[in-house]
Amino acid sequence: MDVAISGESIKLGQFLKLANLAESGGHAKELISSGGVTVNGEVVTSRGHLLVDADRVAVAGTTATVVAGAESTDYFDERTANDDFDPEKWRNM
Repeated sequence: MDVAISGESIKLGQFLKLANLAESGGHAKELISSGGVTVNGEVVTSRGHLLVDADRVAVAGTTATVVAGAESTDYFDERTANDDFDPEKWRNM
């Protein structure tokens, strides 16, 4: 799967969360430190490893490819949506 990022690079730990390969920052840290993450076929054990366009990240058989500089036209992000949000409460603020 392709995962768009807004800039030219992204840290590995952040990308794992963005691509839904990790449930949280702690989970990403655990995956990376245990050697369960590969970048372009090489095991990487640093959360701060910078990923750039076309890097391929694999975790437990799932692979995501970095697409740098992509403009997103999606205004709704289901992963970060707050289910308790009440639009009527905020409409006239």
